Amino acid sequence: MGFLSRLFGAPAQETTSATFAPGLGYEASRASRRLAGWTAERATINALQARGGEVLRARARQLVRDNPYASAATEAFVAAAVGDGITPSPVLADKDLKTALKDAWLRWTDECDADGLTDLYGLQALVARSLFVSGEVFIRFRTRRPEDGLSVPLQLQVIESEQLPLSYGVIQSQVGNEVRHGIEFDRIGRRVAYHFLKRRPGEAEIGGGIGAIERTVVPASEVLHIYRPLEAGQIRGQSQLTPAMVRLYLLDSYDDAELDRKRTAAMFAGFITKAAIGEAPPVAIREDVLDLLDTGPLTAPDIETALADLEPGTLQVLNPGEDFKNSSPADVGGSYEAFMYRNLLAIAAACGVPYIALTEDPSKGNFSSQRGIELQHKRRVSQFQHQCLVFQMCRPIWARWIETAALAGSIPGLGPTRFTRERAALSTVKWQPPKWDWVDPLKDRKADELDIAMGVTSRDDVIEARGEDPEEVDARRKEGQDRADELGIRPPPGAPAEPPEPSPPGDDE
Repeated sequence: MGFLSRLFGAPAQETTSATFAPGLGYEASRASRRLAGWTAERATINALQARGGEVLRARARQLVRDNPYASAATEAFVAAAVGDGITPSPVLADKDLKTALKDAWLRWTDECDADGLTDLYGLQALVARSLFVSGEVFIRFRTRRPEDGLSVPLQLQVIESEQLPLSYGVIQSQVGNEVRHGIEFDRIGRRVAYHFLKRRPGEAEIGGGIGAIERTVVPASEVLHIYRPLEAGQIRGQSQLTPAMVRLYLLDSYDDAELDRKRTAAMFAGFITKAAIGEAPPVAIREDVLDLLDTGPLTAPDIETALADLEPGTLQVLNPGEDFKNSSPADVGGSYEAFMYRNLLAIAAACGVPYIALTEDPSKGNFSSQRGIELQHKRRVSQFQHQCLVFQMCRPIWARWIETAALAGSIPGLGPTRFTRERAALSTVKWQPPKWDWVDPLKDRKADELDIAMGVTSRDDVIEARGEDPEEVDARRKEGQDRADELGIRPPPGAPAEPPEPSPPGDDE
C-alpha cells in the first residue's frame, strides 16, 4: 500500500455504542432525543470531493451564472482580493538593476497571457474568481521560442479544474506512483505530474469529442495548483460557495416564485361570475379576442390563447347575467423583508463578503458598524492574498520569470552567471496588494501621521499599506518638486507642510 493509501485509507473501526451511548461524553456527541437525527459525515474532504465534487462545482458555476447574489459575491470577492493587481517590489541594493527589473516586468505583464486576452493582473483576477467559484485553478508555464518576439520567452496558460477530473485515479503506476484525483504522487507523497484532459469537458462536441478523453501528462514543475487548503492532506480545492449553495438556490426559487405570483396576479383587473349554474368556468379575456364571442362559444384553444399572454389591466366584457369582481391579489406580507434579510445575511457570512457588498443595500448599518465589518473583511482578504495568491501564484511566477529572463539575456546587466551568484537576492520580492479605501480617509491619514510622529511605524510602511512602492513615490515627488522649482511654481496658500521628522528615541529635548 502506497503513501497516499496509508494516509487516506479507510478509518479504523470505532465502537458505536461507546461513541453514542446516551448520557456519556460530550453533549454534542450523545444520541439524545434532540440529536437522534443528526448523522455526521466522517469521510475526509478528499473522499467527499470524489463522491460529489464534480456536481458541486457544476452547481457553483450555474449559481454564479444565474443567481444575482452569487454573482455579486463573486465580483465583490475578486475586487477585494485583487483590485488593480498585486504588484512586486524587488529588494535589491543595486538601484540600476532594480529599475531594469521593474521595467522588464512591466513589459512582460502585458504579454504573459498565452490566450492574449489580458495582462498578468487580469490573470490574477481570473485565478481569484476560479478559486471562489470552483475552489481551484491551474497555471501551466509555457516556454516560448526566441522568434516568438516576447520580451521574456515565457507565458502563462490558465487551466480550469474540469480538465483534471476528480474521478481519475490509479493505485499503482508503472514506476510505483499513485494517481489520486488526477494528480500523480511519488512514494513519499510529492507531486510529480498532472494528468490533464486535452480539452475541457463540456466542449467535447467540438471536433468529435476525441480531446475530451485524451490525456496529457504535465510534470509538476511546469504547473501551479492554486487552491485554499481547508484540511491537512487536502488534494483538491473546494468552492467557497459550498456552505451557501443550498440556501442560495432555495432562496432564489422562493423569490422567483413570489415575483411570478405577483406578476400573474397583477395581470387580472377582475373576474366574471356567471349567474347561471352549469356554465363553463369564467375566463378573463383580452380585447383582441373579444371578437370570438360574435362567432360562437369559446373553444378550449380560444381559452388557452386568452390566458397564455395576459396583459396588465385585462378586463372582460359582461354578458347578461354576469357579475364583475375586482382582483385583490394577496400581498407578500410584512415578514418578507425580514425573511430575505436574514437569509442574505447568512449567505454573505458563508461567502465571506460583507452584506452590503452582496446586496448593495447600505440601509442595514451605520458608519461604525460598517467600518467594523470592513476591518474584519480586510483581515480575511489579507489572509487569502498572502497565503494563496502570493505564496502559490505570485512568488513562483516571479521565480520562473527572472530565471527565464536571465538565461535568455532579456534584462541588461543580468546574465546566467550573475543570476546563479545572486539567485536568493533576485528572488526576494515584496508583494504589495491593492490599497484599501475607507469611508472617512481623513481620520486614517491623521492616524498614520500620528503613528509616524510617535515612531510606532515608518513612512515606508504607510506607503506600502496603500499599495505603493516607497522608492517610486519618493522619485515621483522629487521629480515633481524639481519641475515645480524650475517653473517657479510655489505651493498654494494653506497647503500642509511636510510632516516633521520624529525625534530620536530617548531624546527629550
